[in-house]
Amino acid sequence: MNARGSDFAQLFDRSPTPYVVLDRSQRIVTANEAYLLATGRRLDELVGRHLREVLPDEHDDASAACLRESMEREHAARAAAERANRLKDEFLATVSHELRTPLTSMLGWVQMLRVGKLSEEQGRRALETIERNARAQAQLIDDLLDVSRILVGKLRLDVADANVGDVVESAVESVRIAADARGVRLHALLDSSAYVRGDRARLQQIVWNLLSNAVKFTPRGGAARVVAARLGAIVEITVSDSGRGIAPEFLPHVFERFSQEEGSTTRRHGGLGLGLAIVKHLTELHGGSVIVQSEGEGLGSTFTLRLPLAARSPGLEGAGVSPAGETLDLAASGALRGVRLVVVDDEPDTRDLLRALLERCGAVVEVAGSAAEGLTLLRRTKPDLLLSDLGMPDEDGYELIRKVRALPAAEGGRTPAVALTVCARAEDRTRVLLSGFRAHVPKPVEPAELVAVLASLLPPREEV
Repeated sequence: MNARGSDFAQLFDRSPTPYVVLDRSQRIVTANEAYLLATGRRLDELVGRHLREVLPDEHDDASAACLRESMEREHAARAAAERANRLKDEFLATVSHELRTPLTSMLGWVQMLRVGKLSEEQGRRALETIERNARAQAQLIDDLLDVSRILVGKLRLDVADANVGDVVESAVESVRIAADARGVRLHALLDSSAYVRGDRARLQQIVWNLLSNAVKFTPRGGAARVVAARLGAIVEITVSDSGRGIAPEFLPHVFERFSQEEGSTTRRHGGLGLGLAIVKHLTELHGGSVIVQSEGEGLGSTFTLRLPLAARSPGLEGAGVSPAGETLDLAASGALRGVRLVVVDDEPDTRDLLRALLERCGAVVEVAGSAAEGLTLLRRTKPDLLLSDLGMPDEDGYELIRKVRALPAAEGGRTPAVALTVCARAEDRTRVLLSGFRAHVPKPVEPAELVAVLASLLPPREEV
């Protein structure tokens, strides 16, 4: 074996998989592509020298082209792997930053509140800051879970006819507070006669993401606008802003996961770079499309969403969901006054919160820290309602409701039960209802929603 063959042999002798290095007369070098990535520049040097010194002597253009093509593929694969690793590192750094930043404000204000030397105005500001940052963290977690479901193909839609005007209006109202705080004018022009076939909550999520982006990237004094209108057999929703715009070179990457135009340590705007990727996927699940246009930096941007028009279904007028952040009006009305409740949750902080909330609404609350304790408490007190977390150690909420439903009616076997869960997919709701729960409320809990669900399970009260 000559010197060149010796170089290759030494390189491949250290590899984890078998390699074949053919001699000068055969001219071809073969190798496992994964190891080509691992060996990196050292392999480039050896193969390059082999090309320069061997192939010219043989005058075999086909062999040279074959080897050069193999090297180009290796270069491309290594570049892709390096880019993926770089994106992963940047993403983990961004996640850490986005989770720690709100925690700084939340923990700081909590410690100040505990000292108890804040003025009334400072106390109000502290509570508003804690709530705002907690909601921001909940949104980050929702985005991460959505992307995880997208990657494994488990994101499902709860499909029904939805009024586009109502969907967009709900999204606008959810964003309006943030827009007012940033000094951004928000305008909406909506067609209330257009219906699409889809998941109302996911459609609202699409519009909310686009509007939130428009507000986030628009400076104080700017404006964002949303227009929803029928165009033949489609519904077109356009979200435009007078903000910073998008650089031409970044436009093709706007809808990619983890893709952000600004550097991770120098960026002026938060977020994980997931919102627009989720928008694109959800839009395509609804049979639609979304595109972005921008004349460049400082010239604003326009996102155009197109969805197939659906025939209007009867009985949909007035259907809708309360916007996030609805105030707890039911607490003042005593919607649960005198109602006896058993709350089961293994987290002490959650138990304390639920007890305080429900007692404020007039309920008589008993709490348990495990499924076994909850079952004993239910048999002893025979409550009007059962509220149980699903995810608990030893025995989960499903096991608890199975044992409850196995009890005789006289021992509480028919007690209406509501599940608390971090899962909110259609298949999760189906499993909850089939297991014996009458309803479920997702975490983090919206107080007004929880009270409304519990009140809906009570028998009508007789008029006095």
